[in-house]
Amino acid sequence: MTLDTVKHASDTPEVEQPWAELGLKRDEYDRIREILGRRPTGAELAMYSVMWSEHCSYKSSKVHLKQFGEKAPESDALLVGIGENAGVVDVGQGYAVTFKVESHNHPSYIEPYQGAATGVGGIVRDILAMGARPVAVMDPLRFGAPDHPDTKRVLPGVVAGIGGYGNCLGLPNIGGEVVFDPCYQGNPLVNALCVGVMRHEDIHLAKASGTGNKVILYGARTGGDGIGGVSVLASETFDETGPAKRPAVQVGDPFQEKLLIECTLEVFKENLVVGIQDLGGAGLSCATSELASAGSGGMRIDLDTVPLRDSTLSPEEILMSESQERMCAIVEPDKVDRFLEICEKWDVIATVIGEVTDGDRLEIYWHGEQIVDVPPRTVAHEGPVYHRPYARPEWQDALQADDANRLPRPSSGAELREQVLRLVSSPNQASKAWITDQYDRYVLGNTVLAQPEDSGMIRIDEETGLGVAVATDGNGRYAKLDPYTGAQLALAESYRNVATTGAKPLAVTDCLNFGSPEDPGAMWQFAEACRGLADACQVLGTPVTGGNVSLYNQTGDTAIHPTPVVGVLGVIDDVSRRTPMAFSEEGQLIYLLGDTREELGGSAWSQVIHDHLGGMPPKVDLERERLLAEILISASRDGMIDAAHDLSDGGLIQALTESCLKGGKGARLIVPEELDAFVFLFSESAGRAIVSVPRSEELRFTDMCGVRGLPATRIGVVDGDAIEVQGQFSIPLAELREAHETTIPALLSDGLA
Repeated sequence: MTLDTVKHASDTPEVEQPWAELGLKRDEYDRIREILGRRPTGAELAMYSVMWSEHCSYKSSKVHLKQFGEKAPESDALLVGIGENAGVVDVGQGYAVTFKVESHNHPSYIEPYQGAATGVGGIVRDILAMGARPVAVMDPLRFGAPDHPDTKRVLPGVVAGIGGYGNCLGLPNIGGEVVFDPCYQGNPLVNALCVGVMRHEDIHLAKASGTGNKVILYGARTGGDGIGGVSVLASETFDETGPAKRPAVQVGDPFQEKLLIECTLEVFKENLVVGIQDLGGAGLSCATSELASAGSGGMRIDLDTVPLRDSTLSPEEILMSESQERMCAIVEPDKVDRFLEICEKWDVIATVIGEVTDGDRLEIYWHGEQIVDVPPRTVAHEGPVYHRPYARPEWQDALQADDANRLPRPSSGAELREQVLRLVSSPNQASKAWITDQYDRYVLGNTVLAQPEDSGMIRIDEETGLGVAVATDGNGRYAKLDPYTGAQLALAESYRNVATTGAKPLAVTDCLNFGSPEDPGAMWQFAEACRGLADACQVLGTPVTGGNVSLYNQTGDTAIHPTPVVGVLGVIDDVSRRTPMAFSEEGQLIYLLGDTREELGGSAWSQVIHDHLGGMPPKVDLERERLLAEILISASRDGMIDAAHDLSDGGLIQALTESCLKGGKGARLIVPEELDAFVFLFSESAGRAIVSVPRSEELRFTDMCGVRGLPATRIGVVDGDAIEVQGQFSIPLAELREAHETTIPALLSDGLA
């Protein structure tokens, strides 16, 4: 192949180039020519194609994402916000915590094990690049119908990839979700979150500054895996037979990543790095252009010095490769030798591949010939911005008018009992232990709470007990009914889950999973969800620190439910005072906090019993969510409650079942006079939680709720070995446990064969 150098590109403007095959539109290609004043070289075309992809440039979502900055609430805790590898918040005592959630959806459908494994690896490197030690991961997952053959292909591979990579890294997996719905058939959602800890002074940013400073590529050798992954896979709608193009999915090596983590933390400790960037989506194209764009000068790279696994790779392929376990550091010349020594100590390959220049161009050479000469900002930060047309779907009114509150209801205690058992044994409400038991939740010894608790919790400081809690939530059924409210409900639930354990919510990360941006209906869902989330974050005082957008989650004309996954991070001064979900002491009083209304739209009951989706989702009262959180945090800190569990999918009976089974204690309930038994058990009204209160604390607790204006209704007592609803039914815990714990193994265990 003839090498396209910069001079040759200037001299041959008429040469046809494969811009469409690389995912570019005609007007995008024309704009590249306008920026450069000539046609791009092959290497430049490769760089622009991956960096201007939907996945990297956010070209369809930028106009809506800007609300997260424009409406951001004031926050004393926010140290680093949107725009870096991950957000950073102050959690006190000189500690900072960084966290972020991203997607690896399409690669995980193509190659479940490696797609999921490299999703974990990529988000861990984002956290590492901020200067933090990664301390925990979480995985919100969505799959198609649980009995579909392809779910049995995808799910076991995804779970094995998450467990295999995370367990080998020695990082506890402390939470997440597993949701089944036919809408995710062919478009599973594999989102990955990582949390890292550092001191304030250890924060690092992705920028290349200082003329003459060296650019060092270190970690694994560059291979042919994942070439074009972000521009082709993540920016393409699948047809019914799968993706039209199947670039190789990245291949992960967790042991190499573990060495990379320890090596990087040591060079941080010795203050050897000016700027740093991980190599994830778009590989070297991303790392070099973003570092140069965010820095104070230009950059020169000698691409032929990059260590390769495959000597036949072309320059374009090297620039586009998404080989894993690689980092790019900017190092002062007099510190290079020490940097390389540390890399050698950890058996990490490290190579000086270039240097920071005093110009304003990113220049890349191949065996002495210039193959790239571009303004780096045009590659990294000045890609296309689309104002995609969006419109409320014609079917939205009919969907909302199909009110779930009108569905047939149980008319006797026996029917109620039967529907309770059907609910708690349904795939979405059943125990996910078969999945989560494949993850190590306690490695490193600092895990305080892990799934199935409301939020995962990690101890940060052994001496004081300082810790952080993280939860992720998102209900695509709610968002399908009303994306504005659905996004707010996702935030409210995650916020509530953090507060339920006793931690104070501080900040948000999000992973916005939607259909094709070229579909005005899907784009309307996205716009509404962004608006809803930004408005809610403003009220709750929790700024968005960063996250990810995943579009084109669509098979043919059928999109997934709009699925905004929201992660909330909170801080707790002493993890020994956290509140678990399990009822553990007989005789304690069970209180229901919040108001219960007849709200069944998008509910688990309507799905399980009637296979129905319609009506309106539960109403959101963000001020009530704030009040509930304050009560839960105060009660936890002051020892007024022994257990707490938020009410969400499945309503009161689902939460009660989980708290009873976790603690091995039954409960006797009385239906409040103002409610009928059905609404009491199955309503999914937001802003609610159940707590168990020691009798000695009842007066203090109810006085606190009364003074602050939070409804607190005594609904029963922890007692016996059954859940008994007075005047309606009784179900022994053994029968509930059998229903709750056998569903997932029965559906999925044969998928491992």
